[in-house]
Amino acid sequence: QGQLEESGGGLVQSGGSLRLSCAIRISIHSLNTMGWFRQAPGKERELVAVIGSHGSTNYADSVKGRFTISRDDAKNMMYLQMGSLKPEDTAIYYCACKGSWIDYSFPRTYDYWGQGTQVTVSS
Repeated sequence: QGQLEESGGGLVQSGGSLRLSCAIRISIHSLNTMGWFRQAPGKERELVAVIGSHGSTNYADSVKGRFTISRDDAKNMMYLQMGSLKPEDTAIYYCACKGSWIDYSFPRTYDYWGQGTQVTVSS
């Protein structure tokens, strides 16, 4: 088992919904920043959504109004509720965590990663 583990990916039709979960198997007390990234074939890994321990959130423009990130520190879990899915949302989705809120949009600043879960949206 890895330190972070995603679940909930799959195949869904355009307009459908999925909920991704991230189980965090390390102490979260210092993990102020939790994020969801995605990587499509031939593209760079990009930030989808991020949430801080203070409750602040940020989203990629492409998912605003469709996706919602949340965390449950008591359960060591993070979630990404995805709605109104589009074919361009197709990618491998990764959860990631780190201590600092600084530079939260840059993958290289994250200390812990899951193995990824595939999300495929058919047209």
